[in-house]
Amino acid sequence: MAKTRKEKTFSKFLNNPFDFTLLITILLLLGIGLVMVLSASSPSALSQFGDSYSFFSKQLLFAILGIIAMLFISKIDYRFYQKFYKHAWWISLILLAAVLVIGTETNGAKRWISITRTLTIQPSEMVKMLMIIFYAGILVKNRDDLDKYGKGFLKHIVLVLPIIGLLILEPHLSSSVVIIGICSIMMIMAGCKFTHFAATGATAGVPILTALIIAAPYRLQRVITFLDPWKDATGDGWQVIQSLYAIGSGGLFGVGLGDSKQKYLYIPEPHNDFIFSILGEELGFIGCAVVLILFAIFIWRGILIAMRAPDMFGSLIAVGITALVGIQVIINIAVVTSSMPATGMPLPFFSYRRYSIIYTTLRNGSIIKHLKGGSKTIELQIMKYRQQNNKEKEKLNESYYSSSRNGRPYKSRDCHC
Repeated sequence: MAKTRKEKTFSKFLNNPFDFTLLITILLLLGIGLVMVLSASSPSALSQFGDSYSFFSKQLLFAILGIIAMLFISKIDYRFYQKFYKHAWWISLILLAAVLVIGTETNGAKRWISITRTLTIQPSEMVKMLMIIFYAGILVKNRDDLDKYGKGFLKHIVLVLPIIGLLILEPHLSSSVVIIGICSIMMIMAGCKFTHFAATGATAGVPILTALIIAAPYRLQRVITFLDPWKDATGDGWQVIQSLYAIGSGGLFGVGLGDSKQKYLYIPEPHNDFIFSILGEELGFIGCAVVLILFAIFIWRGILIAMRAPDMFGSLIAVGITALVGIQVIINIAVVTSSMPATGMPLPFFSYRRYSIIYTTLRNGSIIKHLKGGSKTIELQIMKYRQQNNKEKEKLNESYYSSSRNGRPYKSRDCHC
Protein backbone atom coordinates (compact mmCIF):
# COMPACT_ATOMS: atom_id res chain seq x y z
CA MET A 1 0.00 0.00 0.00
CA ALA A 2 2.81 2.36 0.97
CA LYS A 3 4.66 1.45 -2.22
CA THR A 4 1.59 2.29 -4.31
CA ARG A 5 1.32 5.70 -2.65
CA LYS A 6 4.99 6.43 -3.31
CA GLU A 7 4.57 5.45 -6.96
CA LYS A 8 1.53 7.71 -7.29
CA THR A 9 3.41 10.63 -5.67
CA PHE A 10 6.41 10.16 -7.96
CA SER A 11 4.13 9.84 -10.99
CA LYS A 12 2.36 13.04 -9.99
CA PHE A 13 5.76 14.76 -9.67
CA LEU A 14 6.79 13.71 -13.19
CA ASN A 15 3.45 14.53 -14.80
CA ASN A 16 3.23 18.01 -13.29
CA PRO A 17 3.02 20.36 -16.30
CA PHE A 18 5.64 23.03 -16.99
CA ASP A 19 5.79 26.07 -19.20
CA PHE A 20 7.42 24.05 -21.97
CA THR A 21 8.30 27.08 -24.12
CA LEU A 22 10.42 28.48 -21.30
CA LEU A 23 11.82 25.05 -20.36
CA ILE A 24 12.85 24.25 -23.95
CA THR A 25 14.41 27.72 -24.31
CA ILE A 26 16.47 27.18 -21.15
CA LEU A 27 17.59 23.73 -22.33
CA LEU A 28 18.55 25.09 -25.77
CA LEU A 29 20.59 27.91 -24.19
CA LEU A 30 22.28 25.40 -21.89
CA GLY A 31 22.99 23.05 -24.80
CA ILE A 32 24.51 25.74 -27.02
CA GLY A 33 26.40 27.08 -24.00
CA LEU A 34 27.94 23.68 -23.27
CA VAL A 35 29.03 23.26 -26.89
CA MET A 36 30.64 26.70 -26.83
CA VAL A 37 32.40 26.03 -23.50
CA LEU A 38 33.84 22.83 -25.01
CA SER A 39 35.03 24.69 -28.10
CA ALA A 40 36.29 27.84 -26.38
CA SER A 41 37.99 26.16 -23.41
CA SER A 42 39.79 23.25 -25.09
CA PRO A 43 43.09 25.11 -25.83
CA SER A 44 43.22 26.70 -22.35
CA ALA A 45 42.30 23.41 -20.65
CA LEU A 46 44.95 21.50 -22.62
CA SER A 47 47.56 24.14 -21.78
CA GLN A 48 46.75 24.25 -18.04
CA PHE A 49 45.70 20.69 -17.20
CA GLY A 50 46.72 18.56 -20.17
CA ASP A 51 43.07 17.65 -20.75
CA SER A 52 41.03 19.58 -23.33
CA TYR A 53 37.77 18.39 -21.69
CA SER A 54 38.63 19.66 -18.19
CA PHE A 55 36.43 22.77 -18.14
CA PHE A 56 33.68 21.16 -20.23
CA SER A 57 33.27 18.13 -17.95
CA LYS A 58 32.85 20.38 -14.89
CA GLN A 59 30.40 22.64 -16.71
CA LEU A 60 28.40 19.60 -17.87
CA LEU A 61 28.21 18.28 -14.29
CA PHE A 62 27.10 21.68 -12.97
CA ALA A 63 24.51 22.00 -15.74
CA ILE A 64 22.98 18.60 -14.91
CA LEU A 65 22.89 19.44 -11.20
CA GLY A 66 21.34 22.81 -12.06
CA ILE A 67 18.58 21.23 -14.18
CA ILE A 68 17.73 18.74 -11.41
CA ALA A 69 17.66 21.53 -8.83
CA MET A 70 15.52 23.69 -11.15
CA LEU A 71 12.92 20.93 -11.56
CA PHE A 72 12.68 20.38 -7.82
CA ILE A 73 12.51 24.13 -7.05
CA SER A 74 9.66 24.40 -9.56
CA LYS A 75 7.57 22.16 -7.31
CA ILE A 76 7.73 24.62 -4.42
CA ASP A 77 4.83 27.07 -4.28
CA TYR A 78 6.40 30.51 -4.62
CA ARG A 79 4.00 31.86 -1.95
CA PHE A 80 6.15 29.94 0.54
CA TYR A 81 8.94 32.52 0.03
CA GLN A 82 6.61 35.39 0.93
CA LYS A 83 6.49 34.22 4.55
CA PHE A 84 10.24 34.73 4.91
CA TYR A 85 10.87 37.81 2.76
CA LYS A 86 12.14 39.83 5.73
CA HIS A 87 14.70 37.15 6.53
CA ALA A 88 16.07 37.42 2.97
CA TRP A 89 17.44 40.92 3.66
CA TRP A 90 19.20 39.86 6.86
CA ILE A 91 20.62 36.71 5.28
CA SER A 92 21.99 38.83 2.41
CA LEU A 93 23.64 41.19 4.88
CA ILE A 94 25.20 38.32 6.88
CA LEU A 95 26.51 36.53 3.76
CA LEU A 96 28.15 39.65 2.34
CA ALA A 97 29.65 40.57 5.71
CA ALA A 98 31.00 37.01 6.04
CA VAL A 99 32.81 37.34 2.69
CA LEU A 100 34.75 40.35 3.97
CA VAL A 101 35.75 38.47 7.13
CA ILE A 102 36.42 34.88 6.01
CA GLY A 103 36.37 35.20 2.22
CA THR A 104 39.17 34.06 -0.08
CA GLU A 105 41.04 36.90 -1.80
CA THR A 106 41.65 36.48 -5.52
CA ASN A 107 43.17 39.23 -7.71
CA GLY A 108 42.65 41.79 -4.95
CA ALA A 109 38.95 41.00 -4.42
CA LYS A 110 37.10 38.95 -1.78
CA ARG A 111 34.09 37.38 -3.49
CA TRP A 112 34.24 33.70 -2.54
CA ILE A 113 33.91 31.66 0.66
CA SER A 114 35.84 28.40 0.62
CA ILE A 115 33.99 25.54 2.33
CA THR A 116 36.53 22.89 1.33
CA ARG A 117 39.42 22.79 -1.14
CA THR A 118 37.05 22.06 -4.01
CA LEU A 119 33.77 23.55 -2.73
CA THR A 120 33.35 27.33 -2.75
CA ILE A 121 30.30 29.60 -2.76
CA GLN A 122 29.81 33.11 -4.13
CA PRO A 123 27.38 34.93 -1.83
CA SER A 124 26.71 37.72 -4.33
CA GLU A 125 24.96 35.18 -6.61
CA MET A 126 22.72 34.08 -3.74
CA VAL A 127 22.07 37.69 -2.72
CA LYS A 128 20.60 38.46 -6.16
CA MET A 129 17.77 35.97 -5.62
CA LEU A 130 17.37 36.91 -1.95
CA MET A 131 16.91 40.57 -2.87
CA ILE A 132 14.30 39.64 -5.48
CA ILE A 133 12.33 37.79 -2.78
CA PHE A 134 12.77 40.63 -0.28
CA TYR A 135 11.70 43.39 -2.64
CA ALA A 136 8.73 41.37 -3.91
CA GLY A 137 7.53 40.98 -0.32
CA ILE A 138 8.16 44.55 0.87
CA LEU A 139 6.62 46.11 -2.25
CA VAL A 140 3.46 44.03 -1.82
CA LYS A 141 3.23 45.09 1.82
CA ASN A 142 3.63 48.82 1.03
CA ARG A 143 1.76 48.84 -2.29
CA ASP A 144 -0.52 51.74 -1.28
CA ASP A 145 2.39 54.20 -0.76
CA LEU A 146 4.57 53.36 -3.77
CA ASP A 147 3.55 56.43 -5.80
CA LYS A 148 4.86 58.75 -3.07
CA TYR A 149 8.46 59.98 -3.08
CA GLY A 150 9.25 59.54 0.61
CA LYS A 151 7.23 56.50 1.68
CA GLY A 152 7.36 54.92 -1.76
CA PHE A 153 10.60 55.59 -3.63
CA LEU A 154 13.05 56.81 -0.97
CA LYS A 155 12.08 54.30 1.71
CA HIS A 156 12.60 51.31 -0.58
CA ILE A 157 15.73 52.53 -2.36
CA VAL A 158 17.45 53.11 1.00
CA LEU A 159 16.96 49.43 1.89
CA VAL A 160 19.33 48.31 -0.86
CA LEU A 161 22.17 50.70 0.12
CA PRO A 162 23.72 48.52 2.89
CA ILE A 163 23.83 45.59 0.44
CA ILE A 164 25.47 47.75 -2.23
CA GLY A 165 27.93 49.13 0.32
CA LEU A 166 29.14 45.64 1.26
CA LEU A 167 29.44 44.63 -2.40
CA ILE A 168 31.58 47.68 -3.16
CA LEU A 169 33.87 46.79 -0.24
CA GLU A 170 34.61 43.36 -1.81
CA PRO A 171 34.88 45.08 -4.43
CA HIS A 172 32.16 43.84 -6.82
CA LEU A 173 30.75 46.79 -8.74
CA SER A 174 29.15 44.68 -11.51
CA SER A 175 26.91 42.81 -9.04
CA SER A 176 26.03 46.14 -7.43
CA VAL A 177 24.86 47.50 -10.79
CA VAL A 178 22.81 44.34 -11.46
CA ILE A 179 21.09 44.41 -8.05
CA ILE A 180 20.29 48.13 -8.33
CA GLY A 181 18.87 47.48 -11.81
CA ILE A 182 16.71 44.56 -10.61
CA CYS A 183 15.35 46.46 -7.59
CA SER A 184 14.63 49.55 -9.70
CA ILE A 185 12.70 47.59 -12.35
CA MET A 186 10.70 45.77 -9.66
CA MET A 187 9.86 49.07 -7.93
CA ILE A 188 8.70 50.68 -11.18
CA MET A 189 6.59 47.63 -12.07
CA ALA A 190 5.09 47.67 -8.56
CA GLY A 191 3.95 51.28 -8.84
CA CYS A 192 6.87 53.65 -8.07
CA LYS A 193 7.11 56.64 -10.38
CA PHE A 194 9.80 56.63 -13.06
CA THR A 195 10.25 60.40 -12.63
CA HIS A 196 11.46 59.78 -9.06
CA PHE A 197 14.17 57.46 -10.39
CA ALA A 198 15.17 59.86 -13.16
CA ALA A 199 15.42 62.87 -10.84
CA THR A 200 17.31 61.06 -8.08
CA GLY A 201 19.58 59.28 -10.56
CA ALA A 202 20.56 62.55 -12.22
CA THR A 203 21.17 64.44 -8.97
CA ALA A 204 22.69 61.69 -6.80
CA GLY A 205 23.25 58.49 -8.81
CA VAL A 206 25.55 59.86 -11.51
CA PRO A 207 27.81 61.83 -9.08
CA ILE A 208 28.15 58.77 -6.78
CA LEU A 209 29.00 56.46 -9.69
CA THR A 210 31.56 58.98 -10.98
CA ALA A 211 33.14 59.20 -7.52
CA LEU A 212 33.37 55.40 -7.26
CA ILE A 213 35.11 55.20 -10.65
CA ILE A 214 37.61 57.94 -9.81
CA ALA A 215 38.28 56.51 -6.33
CA ALA A 216 39.52 53.17 -7.74
CA PRO A 217 42.41 53.50 -10.22
CA TYR A 218 41.60 50.21 -11.98
CA ARG A 219 38.01 51.36 -12.67
CA LEU A 220 39.26 54.67 -14.08
CA GLN A 221 41.74 52.78 -16.27
CA ARG A 222 38.90 50.63 -17.64
CA VAL A 223 36.97 53.73 -18.65
CA ILE A 224 40.07 55.18 -20.35
CA THR A 225 40.68 51.87 -22.14
CA PHE A 226 37.05 51.79 -23.28
CA LEU A 227 37.37 55.25 -24.83
CA ASP A 228 40.51 54.26 -26.78
CA PRO A 229 41.51 50.57 -26.47
CA TRP A 230 44.14 50.90 -29.25
CA LYS A 231 46.10 53.39 -27.15
CA ASP A 232 47.41 50.42 -25.15
CA ALA A 233 46.78 47.59 -27.59
CA THR A 234 49.22 45.15 -25.95
CA GLY A 235 48.19 46.01 -22.39
CA ASP A 236 44.79 46.99 -20.99
CA GLY A 237 43.19 47.14 -24.43
CA TRP A 238 44.38 43.67 -25.49
CA GLN A 239 41.33 41.63 -24.45
CA VAL A 240 38.66 43.84 -25.97
CA ILE A 241 40.66 44.29 -29.21
CA GLN A 242 41.04 40.51 -29.59
CA SER A 243 37.32 40.18 -28.90
CA LEU A 244 36.50 42.60 -31.71
CA TYR A 245 38.87 40.71 -34.05
CA ALA A 246 37.03 37.48 -33.20
CA ILE A 247 33.56 38.90 -33.84
CA GLY A 248 34.66 40.69 -37.00
CA SER A 249 36.34 37.64 -38.53
CA GLY A 250 33.17 35.56 -38.00
CA GLY A 251 31.27 37.32 -40.76
CA LEU A 252 27.77 36.12 -41.58
CA PHE A 253 28.11 32.35 -41.06
CA GLY A 254 31.31 32.13 -39.00
CA VAL A 255 34.58 30.28 -39.56
CA GLY A 256 33.06 26.98 -38.36
CA LEU A 257 32.44 25.35 -35.01
CA GLY A 258 35.76 24.62 -33.29
CA ASP A 259 37.81 26.61 -35.84
CA SER A 260 38.29 29.81 -33.84
CA LYS A 261 41.80 31.33 -33.92
CA GLN A 262 41.32 33.84 -31.08
CA LYS A 263 40.64 31.13 -28.49
CA TYR A 264 44.26 29.94 -28.85
CA LEU A 265 45.41 32.08 -25.92
CA TYR A 266 44.75 35.39 -27.69
CA ILE A 267 41.64 36.11 -25.61
CA PRO A 268 42.37 35.43 -21.92
CA GLU A 269 39.96 32.79 -20.55
CA PRO A 270 37.77 32.72 -23.70
CA HIS A 271 35.35 30.27 -22.03
CA ASN A 272 34.48 32.82 -19.36
CA ASP A 273 33.07 36.35 -19.78
CA PHE A 274 34.18 36.70 -23.42
CA ILE A 275 32.64 33.47 -24.68
CA PHE A 276 30.20 35.45 -26.86
CA SER A 277 33.12 36.68 -28.99
CA ILE A 278 34.12 33.05 -29.71
CA LEU A 279 30.49 32.33 -30.54
CA GLY A 280 30.54 35.23 -33.02
CA GLU A 281 33.78 34.03 -34.60
CA GLU A 282 32.76 30.38 -35.01
CA LEU A 283 29.03 30.73 -35.77
CA GLY A 284 29.00 34.26 -37.21
CA PHE A 285 26.16 36.75 -37.21
CA ILE A 286 23.58 33.97 -37.69
CA GLY A 287 24.75 32.12 -34.58
CA CYS A 288 24.73 35.31 -32.49
CA ALA A 289 21.26 36.17 -33.78
CA VAL A 290 19.91 32.72 -32.82
CA VAL A 291 21.27 33.06 -29.28
CA LEU A 292 19.87 36.58 -28.92
CA ILE A 293 16.47 35.38 -30.17
CA LEU A 294 16.51 32.62 -27.53
CA PHE A 295 17.26 35.19 -24.83
CA ALA A 296 14.45 37.36 -26.23
CA ILE A 297 12.06 34.39 -25.98
CA PHE A 298 13.19 33.85 -22.38
CA ILE A 299 12.42 37.49 -21.54
CA TRP A 300 9.09 37.35 -23.40
CA ARG A 301 8.03 34.27 -21.44
CA GLY A 302 9.16 35.92 -18.23
CA ILE A 303 7.00 38.97 -18.95
CA LEU A 304 4.06 36.71 -19.85
CA ILE A 305 4.49 34.79 -16.60
CA ALA A 306 4.54 38.07 -14.66
CA MET A 307 1.32 39.17 -16.36
CA ARG A 308 -0.43 35.85 -15.71
CA ALA A 309 0.76 35.39 -12.13
CA PRO A 310 -2.21 35.07 -9.75
CA ASP A 311 -0.94 37.72 -7.33
CA MET A 312 1.40 40.70 -7.06
CA PHE A 313 4.13 38.80 -5.20
CA GLY A 314 4.34 36.15 -7.92
CA SER A 315 4.34 38.79 -10.62
CA LEU A 316 7.24 40.69 -9.00
CA ILE A 317 9.27 37.49 -8.51
CA ALA A 318 8.90 36.78 -12.24
CA VAL A 319 9.83 40.39 -13.10
CA GLY A 320 12.93 40.21 -10.89
CA ILE A 321 14.26 36.93 -12.32
CA THR A 322 13.58 38.06 -15.90
CA ALA A 323 15.28 41.40 -15.25
CA LEU A 324 18.30 39.62 -13.74
CA VAL A 325 18.91 37.54 -16.87
CA GLY A 326 18.15 40.47 -19.20
CA ILE A 327 20.53 42.88 -17.44
CA GLN A 328 23.36 40.33 -17.40
CA VAL A 329 22.95 39.57 -21.11
CA ILE A 330 22.92 43.27 -22.06
CA ILE A 331 26.00 44.13 -19.97
CA ASN A 332 27.99 41.07 -21.10
CA ILE A 333 27.36 41.65 -24.81
CA ALA A 334 28.00 45.39 -24.41
CA VAL A 335 31.41 44.66 -22.84
CA VAL A 336 32.35 42.04 -25.45
CA THR A 337 31.48 44.44 -28.30
CA SER A 338 33.27 47.37 -26.59
CA SER A 339 30.01 49.27 -26.12
CA MET A 340 30.77 49.92 -22.44
CA PRO A 341 33.80 49.67 -20.11
CA ALA A 342 34.93 46.15 -19.20
CA THR A 343 33.43 44.56 -16.10
CA GLY A 344 33.24 41.02 -14.84
CA MET A 345 29.79 39.97 -16.03
CA PRO A 346 29.13 36.34 -17.09
CA LEU A 347 26.79 35.48 -19.95
CA PRO A 348 23.92 33.44 -18.42
CA PHE A 349 23.88 29.73 -19.43
CA PHE A 350 27.19 30.17 -21.31
CA SER A 351 30.10 31.49 -19.24
CA TYR A 352 32.19 29.03 -17.26
CA ARG A 353 32.25 30.30 -13.68
CA ARG A 354 32.45 27.44 -11.20
CA TYR A 355 28.91 27.15 -9.78
CA SER A 356 27.42 30.13 -11.66
CA ILE A 357 25.43 27.89 -14.02
CA ILE A 358 23.84 26.12 -11.02
CA TYR A 359 22.67 29.46 -9.58
CA THR A 360 21.34 30.52 -13.00
CA THR A 361 19.29 27.38 -13.65
CA LEU A 362 18.19 27.12 -10.00
CA ARG A 363 16.58 30.58 -10.06
CA ASN A 364 14.59 29.75 -13.17
CA GLY A 365 12.79 26.94 -11.35
CA SER A 366 10.70 29.58 -9.58
CA ILE A 367 9.29 31.21 -12.71
CA ILE A 368 8.49 27.91 -14.45
CA LYS A 369 6.00 27.39 -11.62
CA HIS A 370 4.36 30.80 -11.99
CA LEU A 371 2.70 30.44 -15.34
CA LYS A 372 1.37 27.09 -14.25
CA GLY A 373 0.04 28.64 -11.06
CA GLY A 374 -1.44 31.55 -12.99
CA SER A 375 -3.15 29.36 -15.57
CA LYS A 376 -4.49 27.09 -12.83
CA THR A 377 -5.95 30.08 -11.03
CA ILE A 378 -7.63 31.30 -14.22
CA GLU A 379 -9.02 27.81 -14.92
CA LEU A 380 -10.36 27.53 -11.36
CA GLN A 381 -12.01 30.95 -11.67
CA ILE A 382 -13.65 29.92 -14.94
CA MET A 383 -14.85 26.63 -13.44
CA LYS A 384 -16.20 28.44 -10.36
CA TYR A 385 -18.00 30.96 -12.56
CA ARG A 386 -19.56 28.18 -14.63
CA GLN A 387 -20.67 26.30 -11.50
CA GLN A 388 -22.31 29.45 -10.12
CA ASN A 389 -24.11 30.02 -13.43
CA ASN A 390 -25.31 26.40 -13.51
CA LYS A 391 -26.64 26.67 -9.93
CA GLU A 392 -28.49 29.91 -10.77
CA LYS A 393 -30.03 28.28 -13.85
CA GLU A 394 -31.14 25.28 -11.78
CA LYS A 395 -32.77 27.57 -9.21
CA LEU A 396 -34.59 29.51 -11.94
CA ASN A 397 -35.81 26.28 -13.53
CA GLU A 398 -37.06 24.96 -10.18
CA SER A 399 -38.92 28.18 -9.35
CA TYR A 400 -40.26 28.33 -12.91
CA TYR A 401 -41.85 24.89 -12.86
CA SER A 402 -42.87 24.87 -9.18
CA SER A 403 -44.79 28.11 -9.72
CA SER A 404 -46.74 26.79 -12.69
CA ARG A 405 -50.55 27.02 -12.40
CA ASN A 406 -52.86 24.45 -13.99
CA GLY A 407 -49.97 23.04 -15.99
CA ARG A 408 -49.18 26.46 -17.47
CA PRO A 409 -45.95 28.29 -16.62
CA TYR A 410 -46.36 31.16 -14.20
CA LYS A 411 -45.77 34.59 -15.67
CA SER A 412 -44.09 37.09 -13.38
CA ARG A 413 -45.30 40.63 -13.00
CA ASP A 414 -42.34 41.89 -15.02
CA CYS A 415 -43.20 39.69 -17.96
CA HIS A 416 -44.96 41.60 -20.79
CA CYS A 417 -45.61 38.55 -22.96
